[in-house]
Amino acid sequence: MIIYLKNKHTLQVDEFKFKCSIGKRGSTKNKSEGDKKTPIGVFEIGNLYYRHDRINLPATKLKCVKIKKEMGWSDDVNFPKKYNQLIKVNKEVHHEKLHRRDNKYDLLIPIKYNFHRRKIGKGSCIFLHLTKNYNPTLGCIALNKKDFLIMLKIIKKNTKIKIS
Repeated sequence: MIIYLKNKHTLQVDEFKFKCSIGKRGSTKNKSEGDKKTPIGVFEIGNLYYRHDRINLPATKLKCVKIKKEMGWSDDVNFPKKYNQLIKVNKEVHHEKLHRRDNKYDLLIPIKYNFHRRKIGKGSCIFLHLTKNYNPTLGCIALNKKDFLIMLKIIKKNTKIKIS
């Protein structure tokens, strides 16, 4: 199964078309850290991370991981061994905090961009996550909660996402 980003406002999963938002500066084949662009290509997806204190375990075939307060995702180019991966929050390593006050990361799936053979500075923390207002992201793809929950029922762990 493939999730298709049809354009900067439409994500298609099977016959379902969902409104979405992407990076503030559009999409690119040449992503770099902090460019506010969504990477173009075909990518695997990761596990579902969810805030169990806010959301019941969703219906999905993905492996589900409860988000804990100490979880972060490193975007620090100065720590190559931790770059673009899940870390325990550490004041020395710059990161995206997964346990947030807002609801953006109540449900999130890492898009495995720059994941297996990481290149430092080529972009990190690219997620499918929640939005309430469809404002542009920093490079992620955001859906509203209702649509995200529908998507979770359809996709599987071998699902890929095609961003064009």
